[in-house]
Amino acid sequence: MQPSERLPRIVSASQLVGLIVVAVLMMGSGTHANEARVSLKISRVAAGTDTPRFVLSGVDGTSVDSGSWRGKVVVVNFWATWCGPCKDEIPALERLRQALDPKQAAVVTVTTDLQPDGIRAFLGNLGVKLAVLLDVEQDVSRSFMVRGLPTTILIGKDGKEVGRAIGPRAWDSPEAVALIRTLAGAGT
Repeated sequence: MQPSERLPRIVSASQLVGLIVVAVLMMGSGTHANEARVSLKISRVAAGTDTPRFVLSGVDGTSVDSGSWRGKVVVVNFWATWCGPCKDEIPALERLRQALDPKQAAVVTVTTDLQPDGIRAFLGNLGVKLAVLLDVEQDVSRSFMVRGLPTTILIGKDGKEVGRAIGPRAWDSPEAVALIRTLAGAGT
């Protein structure tokens, strides 16, 4: 074997520039989303991670099927009234909900609290109109492998998990709003 046959093929300068341009163009639309993920400390999940489908009752008495969210980006926040950071985060989630187009995105909370009247009073005092689902048996929390509160899971329009954040976040920050809008395909 000749020495030249053992060496890897050398790419010309013009080919290298072309490869760099293609790479930059491919990253362009996702750059802001990636920056927001980093600043919000949202962990990525394996591509194609399905989310469990469930039906829960809301504090308002309605029954909610998670399958009805298909086609929307959904922010699902697991919280409890006894969790201080959770209670502090709720107003930011409400402001996020208000900033989003309800046809493209939804913000939903799930709690294992057993006191719907107390939850309604708490939300009413804050002027919050978030959907609150009751996970009385904790089946949904277990199926999403929630280990600490608050935990927020981002679900893509295809019903697959996009990322998760454990601990409170500034969900009403410009970065968070832009991230959810980007995931929904609505831009910023």
